[in-house]
Amino acid sequence: MSDRDRLLVRGRTFVAVGAGGDISGVGSARGTAAGPGGLFVRDARHLSRWQLTVDGAVPEILTPVATSAAAADAARCVLVPRGGRQEPPAYTIFREQAVADGVFLETLRFLSNRPVPTRVALALTVDADFTDQFELRADHRTYAKPGAVRSRLPLDGGEGVEFTYRRGEWCSRTTVTADPAPDGVEQTGTGARRLVWTLELDAHGSLEVALRAAARPHGEPEPHAPRSPAEAVRQLAAIEEEYASGVALPAAWPELAAACARGLADLAALQVPARGPDGEELRVPGAGVPWFLTLLGRDALLTSLFALPYLPGLAAATLPALAATQATEAVDGAVAEPGKIVHEMRHGELAHFGQVPFGRYYGSVDATPLFLVLLGAYTEQTGDTAPARRLEAHARAAVGWMLDHGGLTSRGYLVHRPEPGGLANQNWKDSPGAICSADGSGATGPVMAAGAQGYAYDALRRTARLARSVWADEVYADLLTQTAADLRDRFQRDFWMPEHGFPALALDGDGRQVDALASDAGHLLWSGLLDKEYGETVGRRLLEPDFFSGWGVRTVAAGQPAFHPLSSHRGSVWPHDNALIALGLARYGLHDEARALARGLAAAAATTNDRLPEALAGYDRTACRAPVPYPHACVPESRSAAAPLALLTAVGGA
Repeated sequence: MSDRDRLLVRGRTFVAVGAGGDISGVGSARGTAAGPGGLFVRDARHLSRWQLTVDGAVPEILTPVATSAAAADAARCVLVPRGGRQEPPAYTIFREQAVADGVFLETLRFLSNRPVPTRVALALTVDADFTDQFELRADHRTYAKPGAVRSRLPLDGGEGVEFTYRRGEWCSRTTVTADPAPDGVEQTGTGARRLVWTLELDAHGSLEVALRAAARPHGEPEPHAPRSPAEAVRQLAAIEEEYASGVALPAAWPELAAACARGLADLAALQVPARGPDGEELRVPGAGVPWFLTLLGRDALLTSLFALPYLPGLAAATLPALAATQATEAVDGAVAEPGKIVHEMRHGELAHFGQVPFGRYYGSVDATPLFLVLLGAYTEQTGDTAPARRLEAHARAAVGWMLDHGGLTSRGYLVHRPEPGGLANQNWKDSPGAICSADGSGATGPVMAAGAQGYAYDALRRTARLARSVWADEVYADLLTQTAADLRDRFQRDFWMPEHGFPALALDGDGRQVDALASDAGHLLWSGLLDKEYGETVGRRLLEPDFFSGWGVRTVAAGQPAFHPLSSHRGSVWPHDNALIALGLARYGLHDEARALARGLAAAAATTNDRLPEALAGYDRTACRAPVPYPHACVPESRSAAAPLALLTAVGGA
């Protein structure tokens, strides 16, 4: 999505339109700052073209689509037919757009500027290419689609056109309808179809054309959705109000309050459907737009943890959704092993046919311990023991994965290995080369990432408490408590770098320290893995200038050869990473440092309409008045949307 695009999000659906409300269908790949334009539902583009012309030409833009409105707002712009200074426009077009789940809605209101009747020749060129999102990302891969067939047929009632894509048993549709119905549906020679009207405007009169594009991904029923943008806006606004109710925002800190409010609104819009162990329907946090509007285990768990004191319902939905998808057997290509929590779920064509491994993909070393952390934290926070009782078998299976397949018993640590066709790194820093030494060289062989060991420690301790207080299993509780204590002693012996007064980013396959100074050390504060002296040393070190940019803590400290301010995980600033660090600083009593970090992030949000993106560039605050965007960030993104709530927890609004 380019900076010129306006984004509308609702559940599993989003649309990116240009300044005049059009969709050009020119989707840039993931390797550029722009993402694809279009209407996307369940990993596929269901509208690739949506272009308005009046009187044979693209109208001029008087007021462009705003880029700063909240997700619940419709996209609005004002257009006029092309003309000259000597001939004022005969009419003005007020264009309003919104999305609901599976539906893109638009209202065109024509207002006559003349004292005599006016005829308007209106045309809307539409197309649906059904491109899978993985085809639009910059990995330079192509995918065979044998037997794929597209059709574009006028609807029997004349009210629009239906686009269909078939490949074997796979079938997806997009239906475009209009009220009033078009006078005709024309071919264009490119596969697109053109809906045309001749409209008669009374003197100083007005009329409306209502447009609707309804997506039916494979296996999905016809969407039930509002009929107008205004109705869609009201529905989402009601959900946002529900999310915001009961959350006390810090009046003394308006920047943080505004970031929390925007984050709550984004979380309301980013809820995607899922099912629990008994098939019950749930809504869970989708990861982010444009590339990850789906269930990602790690992202949903961290989002739910950040929001837990304010929105415990997120955790109450996320836990059973992930339990329902927990692996029960080994599947090599999916990196599945018994007890493991899913990393990513996809619903598109390429996942369906196994051309990408992400239909149900388990390439994450940290989602499983985070599942246990959230289960324990939810029980402690709310006093509700029902989920812990219901999910006891799932929790025990998750512990079993950590001890057996995960590597805690055999290697002493959670271990991940690069997977052909999947992720090279399977902790939160999952880009190639993210686990590196200070000189920039990558780790070799199996990797034991520091942050994941902290999550495992916290998971063992919290599950031990559940075993004692909910499951009445003292023997199991004692086993987990001792395992956690042994992990803590082992970690501080093997990971601590005395010459730096800091833990290593990871151990490589031979047990050697991967010595980059990285923000993951702050996750160890959040999990409580370091003893008090080490924790205080690490916390203060993270606020020194090579780490702290003024906006936030960099993923890798500046001054090391590995550092690059525009690298995904080797110098950029991630709000969710910083939220974990702030919670960890507070845990170790470093309240001044936590407040300094929260001030930086709140100030960053204030420069971007109160919304924190997935990541920011790692340039120093003294070098620029506003944070430099990280070019490939998801915006909005659920972990970043929830990060201000975590900051609020860390600093108490002080």
